[in-house]
Amino acid sequence: MRSQGAISSRSGRVGLLLGCMLATVGMVIGTIFVGARIAVVVGIALVTICGWAATIGGTMPLLQEPRIDPAVISVPMVTTLVDATGLVIYFTTAKVVRGI
Repeated sequence: MRSQGAISSRSGRVGLLLGCMLATVGMVIGTIFVGARIAVVVGIALVTICGWAATIGGTMPLLQEPRIDPAVISVPMVTTLVDATGLVIYFTTAKVVRGI
C-alpha cells in the first residue's frame, strides 16, 4: 500500500502538469483579449489551483473512514474547498502581480 505522502506528491505533480498546460492556453488567449499582465495572473492562478485541487482530490479519500464510500463524501467536500480556496488564490495572485 502506498503512503499518503507518495499519493499526494504524485497527485500534486499531475495537477501541476495539467495546470501548466491550461495556463499556456489561458495565457495565449488572455494576452490576445485582455493583455499580458492579466494573462500572467490567470496563468499563475491556473497552475496553483490545479496543483492544489489535484493534491486535495487525491488525498481526501485517504482521510475518510474505511467503511464510508469516499466518492460520496469527498466530491462535494473537494469541490467546495477547491472553489473557495481557488478564489482566494486567484485574487491573491492578482493582488501580488498587479500591485493592488
